[in-house]
Amino acid sequence: MEVTRTEFLQQLGVTVGAGALAGLAAEAVAPEPAKAAKGRIPDTPYKVGHMTFLSGPSALLGAPMLKGHLLACDEINAQGGLLGKRKIETIQADEAAGTDANVKELKRMKLEANIDAFTGITSSGNTPALGPVAEDLKVLTLFADGCTDFLFDHAVPNPHYVFRITNIQSADGLTCAVAVAQTWPHVKKIAFISPDYSYGRNAYDHFKLGISKLLPGIEVVSEEWPKLGTTEFTSQITKTISAKPDLLVASIWGGDYVAFYKQALGYGLFNKMKVATTLALAMQPSVIGKDHPAGVIGGVHANYHFTQPAQGRWPLNDSFVKAYHDKYNEYPNFEAEGGYTAMHLLNLAIQRANQLTGSWPDDDAIIAMLEGLSWAAPAGYIQIRPDNHQGYKDTIIGFTYQDPAYPFTSMDPNRVITIPIRNITAPPGWPKGDPTSTHTWIDKTWPTVKA
Repeated sequence: MEVTRTEFLQQLGVTVGAGALAGLAAEAVAPEPAKAAKGRIPDTPYKVGHMTFLSGPSALLGAPMLKGHLLACDEINAQGGLLGKRKIETIQADEAAGTDANVKELKRMKLEANIDAFTGITSSGNTPALGPVAEDLKVLTLFADGCTDFLFDHAVPNPHYVFRITNIQSADGLTCAVAVAQTWPHVKKIAFISPDYSYGRNAYDHFKLGISKLLPGIEVVSEEWPKLGTTEFTSQITKTISAKPDLLVASIWGGDYVAFYKQALGYGLFNKMKVATTLALAMQPSVIGKDHPAGVIGGVHANYHFTQPAQGRWPLNDSFVKAYHDKYNEYPNFEAEGGYTAMHLLNLAIQRANQLTGSWPDDDAIIAMLEGLSWAAPAGYIQIRPDNHQGYKDTIIGFTYQDPAYPFTSMDPNRVITIPIRNITAPPGWPKGDPTSTHTWIDKTWPTVKA
């Protein structure tokens, strides 16, 4: 069945507007009030291991996750702790130690520090290694990111103890592709600069597939694959400019992206082509300076920006942003929201399990409450799908904008693009596929629009 690009974007539910709520209800639904705990509740600390990037260039993206986690713990502990009695104690670890060291640290946390739960992880290179270990150790795990599809498609295809809060990675490249097709439908030649590891490859694969459906006839004129942690991008910038693309798609992140955009300014790259990114506005907001050009598609990992949902339209985001800024004198990124939401979801699941069991719930009771859980978080409604333990929320992407309200480049409040998550991710029951289930689903079910 042939459809036009406009018709298909409408079928996907794509919206562009001011302070969009990603298809959510206009009125906020507050978290359900806590009920009095039933039965005997131990007063020993509830130990949570938390691991994210605390050093190196990746900390510009990942370190806020710990801050969001600690803010949530402060709020829960101020009410007496979990079920009003068990204070949360956080044991921290730096993800920058590397995958092998991270696996050893998770084992140490469980076997020696005796943690009750594990949260965190920024890199998609780490969750496929840690997920099977968490299942073997039987440690309740809520990954706040590390959102590679590979985790639940292949590494842990039948999870029990492992969950994840942020949107699945394939949604990132697809959201960027939809934004490009919506905004610049006449581009013909595309260049890529992507980090050479699982996230960069995933972003490239899914953007390329999505754009081939939405803008048939696209030509890829350049591909650059810098290593994660690269801070010198001269060769990638000059090669990209020499290829003369209409559009550059960049999925580099953290300190890598900050180094890239500042060096690209010196070569006039942003004046020579359009630029779309998957993570430009995902970092700690203050690190993207006022020198960043406006009008670039600025990705937030398809998850959250602190200005969206807009102030006054979603009180849960208003209160989170204020509390975070009051505590840390900075604004949260999507990692901070993920770390914060993970702990409040855990708290809610424990409350519900206690009401059913009449005592402190064991992990299986908590897991039963997490499976299928829907909740209103700062980013909007989130649902944990019971079939794969993956969290889903409607995706957003925006445009860089010199907002006079902030001393850094932010997201244009009048050009926020939102997409219902169900329309860009494989549905329950779809067979596991390569490179991802969502990739095979889109390949087989999306039409190629009429040029």
